[in-house]
Amino acid sequence: MRTTIDAAGRVVVPKVLRDALGIAGPAEVEVSLVDGHLEIDVPTTPVRLERRGRGLVAITDVNMPELTSETVRDVLERTRR
Repeated sequence: MRTTIDAAGRVVVPKVLRDALGIAGPAEVEVSLVDGHLEIDVPTTPVRLERRGRGLVAITDVNMPELTSETVRDVLERTRR
């Protein structure tokens, strides 16, 4: 898929790819040079585990969207393709 880079060095990531990766701007991405290719990666969200009752819960300092059953179904369907 082709895209553009402007004079300031900004790259346009096509909407279909942003949607597939769950990126909504503004967002930070990791950029690196690997084997002569530019790689753009979505960084993981740092979490810490806290014991709550009999289990562990992942806690982050960043506001995260609510995880709904619809979101889980969508992700499962995308990964099954």
